[in-house]
Parts: sequence; C-alpha cells; structure tokens
Amino acid sequence: MVANTYPPGGMDTGGLDVESKASAYHSEKAPSAASSSSSPNPAVIASGTSGADFNLSPAEEKRIKRHIDRRLVMTIGAMYCVSLMDRTNLGAANIAGMGKELKLIDNRYSIVSLVFFVTYVLFQPPSTVICRKIGPRIHMSALTLLWGSVMIGMGFVQSWEQLAALRVVLGVLEAGFFPSCVYLLSTWYTRYEVGKRNSVFYLTGCVASAFAGILAYGLMQMGGLANLTGWRWIFIIEGVLTCLLGIAGYWLLVDFPDSPRKTWSFLSARDREWVCARVQADRGDVVPQKFVISKYLSSGRDWKVWAYAMIFFNTTTISYALSFFLPMILNTGMGFNIAQSQCLVAPPYAFAGFVMFAGAYVGDRFRIRGPIVAFNALLAVIGVPIMGFAASAKVRYFGVFLVTAGANSNVPAAMSYQANNIRGQWKRAFCSATFVSFGGIGGIAGSLVFREQDKLTGYKPGLYACIATSLLTLVLVACLTVSFWRENRKAERGEKELEAEDDDAQPGFRYTY
Repeated sequence: MVANTYPPGGMDTGGLDVESKASAYHSEKAPSAASSSSSPNPAVIASGTSGADFNLSPAEEKRIKRHIDRRLVMTIGAMYCVSLMDRTNLGAANIAGMGKELKLIDNRYSIVSLVFFVTYVLFQPPSTVICRKIGPRIHMSALTLLWGSVMIGMGFVQSWEQLAALRVVLGVLEAGFFPSCVYLLSTWYTRYEVGKRNSVFYLTGCVASAFAGILAYGLMQMGGLANLTGWRWIFIIEGVLTCLLGIAGYWLLVDFPDSPRKTWSFLSARDREWVCARVQADRGDVVPQKFVISKYLSSGRDWKVWAYAMIFFNTTTISYALSFFLPMILNTGMGFNIAQSQCLVAPPYAFAGFVMFAGAYVGDRFRIRGPIVAFNALLAVIGVPIMGFAASAKVRYFGVFLVTAGANSNVPAAMSYQANNIRGQWKRAFCSATFVSFGGIGGIAGSLVFREQDKLTGYKPGLYACIATSLLTLVLVACLTVSFWRENRKAERGEKELEAEDDDAQPGFRYTY
C-alpha cells in the first residue's frame, strides 16, 4: 500500500507529521501581537518560501484542536441533531394518531415522506457556494430558525395536503444545512482527523434518532392540552427547540478558518494561520479560488465523484427507511405495542454510535477508509435478512441492531472516504453538494421501499432493495480501491500528479484506500 503523504511544495519532509510539515513549511517569525486580531494571510499560507514559525508547543496545539472540537463539532452536531429529528419524526407522529386524524391511507404517508426530499435534492447544489459567500454563521443559523418555524406550523395542519406542503418547504430550508456542515468541517481539519470528527458530528444525529422515539412518547402525553392531540405537540415542541438552537447558533457557529471577519474571538490570527498551514500541508487547497461556474461544474467529469455519491445513496436509502418505518415495523411487523415501539428504537441507534466511533477511530489511526465502508455494508447485508425473515421477534430485533449500525455508521464513513480523496476548494464544494444530493435521493427511495401494500408479505420488496444497495456499495468500494491503487502507482513513478486540476495545486497527493 502506498503511503498517504502530502509534502508541501514538494519538500522532502520524510516521516514528519502534519504539524511538523506546517512548521517546516513556514520558516519566519510568528505574527506580532498587533496583528493577532487580523485575518490569516492566504498569500503567505499558500507560498512555500515565507510565512510564520508558529512556535506552538504540543500542548498548545492540542488546546487549539480541542477548542475547535468543542466549538465547531459540537455546535453543528447539536444543530444536525434537531435537523435529523425534525425530518424523521413522521414515523413517531404517525403511530401516535396522525395517520388516523389526517387520513393517511393508501400511499399518502409515503407521499408526505418523500415530497420533502424532492426540494431537499433540488436546492442542495448551490448551498455550498452560498455558504462560502455569506458565511456559515448567517447561512446555517438562519436556515435552522426558519425550518423550526415550519415545524411548529406542522403541529396545526388540518389535512394531509397541508402537511405535505409544509414538508416541501422544510426540504427547501434543510437542503442547505448538511452539505454546508460537511464542507465546513473539511476546511478546519486534515484528512486523517476528519473521520472522528465526522463520526462525532453524525453521532449526535444518532443520539437524536435514539431518543426521538422516547421524546415523542413523552410529548404524546400532552394530548388534550390546549385542545391539541398528542402528535401535534411532537411537532410543536421539537420546532420550538429547533428555533432556540438556531438563534444560539448565530453566536456559537464559526466561520471558515481563512475568513476575513474582524470580530473573531474564537481563535487568534496566529492560531488560525496554524490551522490553515496544517490543511495546506496536508492537501494544499486552503486558499479559496475565484468561483468560475465552468470550473465548478467540470468537477462532474470525475467518475469518482459520482461513485462517492452513489455509495451515500445506498447508505441513506437504508438509514432513512429505518427512520421512517422502524416504529411501524416494530409495531405491526413484530407485534410490539405503541409505547414499546417508540422506546425500542433507541437501543439499536445507541449501538450504532459505538460502531460508528470505533470505525472512525480505526480509519483515522490506520489511515484507511474503504475497508470501514465495506465492513459497515456487510453488517447491513447480514442484518437485513435476519430482520426480515427470522421467525422469532427477538431474533428479528437483533437484526435491527446490525442494519441500523451498518447503515448509520456508513454515513460518516462515506463522508470521510470522499473527503480524503478529493482536493481543491470548488471541487470539494461540488462533491459535497452532489454527495448530499444523492443522499436526499436515497431519502426518496427510503420513503418508498417499505410500501403499505407489502405489509402482508413482510415488506419483502423493501428488504430486497436494502440488500441490493448494500451489495452495490461493496462493488463500488472494490472498483475505487483498484483505481486508487493504479493511480497511486502512476504517481509514485512520476507519470502524473493526482487531483491537480487547480493552477496552484502542489505535488504529492495520494488517494486513501
């Protein structure tokens, strides 16, 4: 296996780590105290001949990274927590009485589920461009506040058509959030730090999924208060919580590390220059390029971009299907009552959190990505037949653990897989948008795989579809691995530079298996 290294400017850095490379890459004295509130100098960061010797001790470096983790990862994790809860609480509301009150007969529930993803997919491609232009603090906090307001409105609908219309609006607003999160994280961390951060970020979403059912059951008990039924309070209270977090997000979120904003109190200019230097030393794309639409769209010529997106489609098809239908599968398919079905959703998602973080740790520690994605896909391949075809409800519930762990753990694993194997600001933005758009298409598929008419057959067509998507993931990982091996060999022989589309791309990039 070819080592995944990135010697900045082609310098011989041997076995130095990223911090040492960054220090070697910047050879002059550190910024003065007078300049500590200014923005990082992209020209200095990009050059290989001058810059700053940051003179940071290992303890100071760890302090900066811990500070970024607490402020950035935990904030967007909490915001994504309510995002995932808000888009997937239909299942809990449905068995809490929404289905009967709004007459969600035939395929109406599937329609209400999937219309969200139509606008969610359509409005994602420009999201990373907008986020880069106006900054993540304004962009992401405003979106969160607005979709929280829509959630509150869903608690007062009088027909399924009104519910579907609000789901369409919710898709527009949530479309810009997840790709912006993926993009923002990739600008602050090096390639072999992003795996654990992605997993912690998405792990909070799993916590939401784990406890959303329990929370929904508690909110159901408010039925009758203000003459509103219990399922309405699920939307109203969760919407209020989302609005409050959106307001807090304006102060808690951070901008890109190269942001020229003068009101930084998060990190000093020296700290941010060190962050930028590390990213530059790792993959050489820290300096923002001028946006050119033709260059942005030309990233779509790389087949690997679509392979990453297809892997994410396969993953989200299963994860969304579980989010929307697991309470009903537990209730009608396995014979648990409503309270049990709401609460039994939690343990599989908690187990998924352990698998997710373990995979991220191994991936970052040994610098591998594809085997982690393949392992998670295998969990789903094994778990789906157990969940669907075992005779005992207890054994089938064990299968739910495997499927939930495999599908949800592959969300951050696939994010890290694609983030490690692309370079360039606008290619990264394009890849994030297409990646998450295919995840939205997976949401549409996940809304449809378990159809009402298949209930008597045990939802067999949906189970077969989940198995097929997991097998396709294994095939795509195998194809990418062979391609990466060949391309890395060519680069080692000096026949080509990898991911070198940008004019200022530096040599030495290697794909991560």
